[in-house]
Amino acid sequence: MTLSHKLAPNLFLLLLLFCLPALTMAQAPARQDTAALRQLVHDFLQLQTAGLPGRVGLSVGALDPRLNLAACAAPQAFLAPGSRAWGKTTVGVRCTAPSPWTVYIQAGVSVTADYIASAVPLAQGQSIEAGQLIGMQGDLAALPAGIATDMAQVIGRSASVSLPAGTPLRLDTLRSRPVVLQGQLVRVVSSGAGFRVSAEARAIGNASEGQVVQARTPGGQQISGVARAGGLVEVAF
Repeated sequence: MTLSHKLAPNLFLLLLLFCLPALTMAQAPARQDTAALRQLVHDFLQLQTAGLPGRVGLSVGALDPRLNLAACAAPQAFLAPGSRAWGKTTVGVRCTAPSPWTVYIQAGVSVTADYIASAVPLAQGQSIEAGQLIGMQGDLAALPAGIATDMAQVIGRSASVSLPAGTPLRLDTLRSRPVVLQGQLVRVVSSGAGFRVSAEARAIGNASEGQVVQARTPGGQQISGVARAGGLVEVAF
């Protein structure tokens, strides 16, 4: 056997060893770019918050660097159950093909806007005036839900509890000015299909616009209806 014949098998093995890594890399499936997923979540939140007042700020958390997902041609972002595009939130990203997977990414939505706070201490039940209010600016997403953003939402209403100066005013803790007062003589209006009658009665309690109030007629009959401005109580049949 010649020397060339002895070297041929060894040369073949060497070539095979050099080619195997390249073949392995060529056959390995492509992996998902996690930076693209973070950008997808950012764009999704930008769309979800387009109608919010004020200046919206978005932040998207990092993904685990050990995450190893198959590449997806069309990943879809969605809000996780119980989440919304407000404050600290969670956004899901799913892939349906070629390899199904789902990941959840932490994110944050801040909404910097004007809101209304008490400029002075407010006593419980006290009718609120414009001079007792102050406009402030901050992240609404970091404040309790239902914060007043316009003085017109607050003026004339009263606090259900006493509040110190500087308190952001929540609409659900404010009472509207009563349109019917206890003991007031009111007009009870009843209406239905093709008829409308009215009679006088005396209110048994206080009620704001749209609240249910009871009134007693001169004959002693007790009636429930909806309080309206001008001392009216509407009873529908």
